[in-house]
Amino acid sequence: MSEMAQVLQALDRIAAALERRHPPVAPVEIAADADAFVWQTGPDALLAVRRVNRLPLGLLKGIEAQKDRLLENTLRFLNGLPANNALLWGARGTGKSSLVKAVHAEANALADGNLAMIEIQREDIPSLPRLLRHLAASERRFLLFCDDLSFENQDESYKSLKSVLDGGLEGRPDSVLFYATSNRRHLMSRQMIENERVGAIHQGEAVEEKVSLSDRFGMWIGFHNMDQDTYFDIVHGYCAATGIEVPFAEIQAEALAWSMSRGGRSGRVAWQFFLDLCGRLGVPPKFD
Repeated sequence: MSEMAQVLQALDRIAAALERRHPPVAPVEIAADADAFVWQTGPDALLAVRRVNRLPLGLLKGIEAQKDRLLENTLRFLNGLPANNALLWGARGTGKSSLVKAVHAEANALADGNLAMIEIQREDIPSLPRLLRHLAASERRFLLFCDDLSFENQDESYKSLKSVLDGGLEGRPDSVLFYATSNRRHLMSRQMIENERVGAIHQGEAVEEKVSLSDRFGMWIGFHNMDQDTYFDIVHGYCAATGIEVPFAEIQAEALAWSMSRGGRSGRVAWQFFLDLCGRLGVPPKFD
């Protein structure tokens, strides 16, 4: 065997070994009859969600301005117009994730239904570039959704998110938009930022590195604790939609006692009271 043949044979063996160790990434299947998915890794897959846990947009009370902003932004994106990644931040239980899911359904109902929502877990953020490569070949438009996004000490995955949102050579495909919810406007714990300030040579630059992540979201939408009238309005809306015939004056007193036992008012507390009420009355919740 000639020397050249031996070299080629060795190269073939090396190539085969590399393929066994790093096989080509197979494209993921995107079910055409589903409009909501959950992203999973190891192996990569988009799991179709046939029944999304969400409420109609009209039943979300006390956040009218937030609803208008997010729906308008989503419709622009769905119609191929410029739109911003959005960070929904604020108090717990105020309807942030409910709004994202409701807006997705409303946008699909108002437009051509071509918008697919994909939920990604915070721990899978480093796989975002791989997910985007899977989505780039599709003709559909995608809304990526990460609920309760935040980062703690020693967590470097925020750098992957920064690159996807606004940087890197590839950037974000025009067919993909990213929405996230968080209790923190800057996504980082105060301790995480303070640790960076203490350990850095240039303290201002270190803090800027952390805070700049939230700046990658072109739209910030704040959510705040609600007043008592809004809380009652939410409960009343749930009862009216389900057809509960108990006089609302009676329900209102119970709803107030429930919120006091929970130490505050929020959309989540209103929903939990409503579920308890339906259970006691033997009436299944239903929303047309």
